[in-house]
Amino acid sequence: MGSGPAIRHFIDIADLSGNELRAILEESARMKRGRLGLGKAVREPDAPLAGRMMALIFEKPSTRTRVSFDVAMRQMGGDTLMLSSTELQLGRGETIQDTARVLSRMVDAIMIRSGNHEAVCELAAHAEVPVINGLTPRSHPCQIMADLLTLAEHKGDLEDTVVAWSGDGNNVALSFIHAAAKLGFSLRLACPEEFSPDPDDLKWAQALNSNIVLTRDPVEAAAGADCIVTDAWVSMGDTDAELREAALEPFRVDADLMAHAAKDAIFMHCLPAYRGKEVTEEVLESPMSVVFDEAENRLHAQKGILAWCLNVLS
Repeated sequence: MGSGPAIRHFIDIADLSGNELRAILEESARMKRGRLGLGKAVREPDAPLAGRMMALIFEKPSTRTRVSFDVAMRQMGGDTLMLSSTELQLGRGETIQDTARVLSRMVDAIMIRSGNHEAVCELAAHAEVPVINGLTPRSHPCQIMADLLTLAEHKGDLEDTVVAWSGDGNNVALSFIHAAAKLGFSLRLACPEEFSPDPDDLKWAQALNSNIVLTRDPVEAAAGADCIVTDAWVSMGDTDAELREAALEPFRVDADLMAHAAKDAIFMHCLPAYRGKEVTEEVLESPMSVVFDEAENRLHAQKGILAWCLNVLS
């Protein structure tokens, strides 16, 4: 096959420049504004992905990722093919390399939600179409794009915002680290020592002169923050639930912790949320909570990502 333009994969936020990330967010916001007054099933007027097909591969259950990518692709004029690892020869021993080559001949993009980050990277290395990371144990870049869109809607210029993370230094936290380093907002991470982000990732961010602080004190992280974010303490595949809950209990987001943030601070959570564990019912259902704006923005953020990957940005 002839050499064409470089394939635009979306595996980690760290792989993109700040300008590329801003372009995706601007496109997401533009398409969201353009849908005001339109029905949920109505396609975008210009249908930029008409005739395009995306394979959606799920190794793990999903609500927001599955629905948002499917609806985003359809609203942009394209179509989707839902697959699980059990439906592919990949689940019976076919190599990732061969799977990538075969799918590249039949679809225009691949989104995969996997329990193996290295396998997603290998898929992208051999695919001839864009590969999008829908979630791996290492990172969750699509979620963070929706979070950034939500943060910008409620707080304005990202560079002027302070985000406080309270809880597990997990894949979502890592993608926040990537985003803060690339886009210049302040990030304070409050995590127990045994569930802290990888030191190598923090060193990477520090090398970019980022304003990222790691603390063991959630109150220190929350002080004056524009936004407090958390995530579930126990994720799919975790086998140490009791250990996690004991270590993370002091990092629960409750009304007392929110009181240390700015008066107009917002609360975000990628969902599903477990009330009474990582966040109280009082906070989750309060006016400070924008979790359902955040969930809706998965749809609009996926559109921006698709537009960038398939080179149809406005």
